[in-house]
Amino acid sequence: MTASVYRSVDPLTHLGDIPVETFLREYWQKKPLLIRNAFPGFEAPISGEELAGMALEEQIESRIVEEHGIDGPWQLRNGPFTEEDFFSLPKTHWTLLVQAVDQWIPEVADIKDYFRFIPDWRLDDIMISYAADQGSVGPHYDFYDVFLLQAEGNRRWHLGPKADASSPRVEGTPLNILREFESEASWLLEPGDMLYLPPQYSHWGIAEGGCTTISVGFRAPSARTMLEDLAAELGAGLPDHYRYTDADLTLPANPAEIDSATVARVQRQLAEWLQQPQNIAQWFGAIMTEAKYPDTVALDAGAAEDWREHLAEGGNLILNPGSRCAFCRDPATLFVDGESLPVPLLFAEGFCESREITQSDVDAHPELAAKDALIDQLVSQGSLIYPELLDDDDLDEDQESD
Repeated sequence: MTASVYRSVDPLTHLGDIPVETFLREYWQKKPLLIRNAFPGFEAPISGEELAGMALEEQIESRIVEEHGIDGPWQLRNGPFTEEDFFSLPKTHWTLLVQAVDQWIPEVADIKDYFRFIPDWRLDDIMISYAADQGSVGPHYDFYDVFLLQAEGNRRWHLGPKADASSPRVEGTPLNILREFESEASWLLEPGDMLYLPPQYSHWGIAEGGCTTISVGFRAPSARTMLEDLAAELGAGLPDHYRYTDADLTLPANPAEIDSATVARVQRQLAEWLQQPQNIAQWFGAIMTEAKYPDTVALDAGAAEDWREHLAEGGNLILNPGSRCAFCRDPATLFVDGESLPVPLLFAEGFCESREITQSDVDAHPELAAKDALIDQLVSQGSLIYPELLDDDDLDEDQESD
């Protein structure tokens, strides 16, 4: 199986009647928004049957949630699945969820570009779910922003209050199902309608007949993850002579007390160390571009026999849809799949916008095309691939061979 090709799509400028600037100012991470007919005439890029076919593949993350499972309520099963698994499902009250569909289906990858009014490095992946009649994943909340786009059929969304770690959960299931849920609003979404939910708003979507829903989620690393990673990154670069100091020490009222002056001193010193020697942008760019599914990036590693000849003949290399990229200006750095790569700023900007490399890039920046330089590195690790080697029908062929 191969990955899909990125295609250029214009970002949304309005969400219904609301300009995106208004949305960012009044709704983003603040309150939910129902957008009727967000995508007029929307046609689902993948059917429920095709989604089930993807769930047969070992390298694709998939799950099935049964509200009334054999082993108890809200039973979770992880893929890959078999055709027999689907034949044995009940007629109602179950949901199939498939992650990162954008890495395999070009039309799904296109959807991400509509959301480029949010920084690229914030967008996570596109998860698509198929639910049988009355199927759902239960009342729950997420720690990230999500746009829920109705693709096929109808789903009724119930919106509840904000929830947190103290909210009671249903026991006996690995899913974070809320034990207490009180709907404050309810909407029936049809194809093309979209619901935006900020983090922690409880919600419950229930299919009315079979339906398919597209979830566009956004990365939100936890404070714990960021602090642990940053501490390791900064600690590795700090010299041993950087130590706690207290030249401003005064006579303590009690020698056993860690007083407020000590705490303030530690805060000041930590703040100073955070500024050196690493640049926060370098660290943040690396963690925010780490591939969520590195195995899918590696699928095409080594596929290019001679990319130099390929570019010279008018071809191009594109960013693997399983890869991620971003850049910062000071210092000029390109981030690809968690790697920090010093490059000319104009190249970094252009590559992150187009997500491709052509001969004109090599002509403008020959140093990047030298042996074992940037392009060699990105090709060898599978971050850059030949679009000509990608066949949209490969997914179907792989499924037929199973």
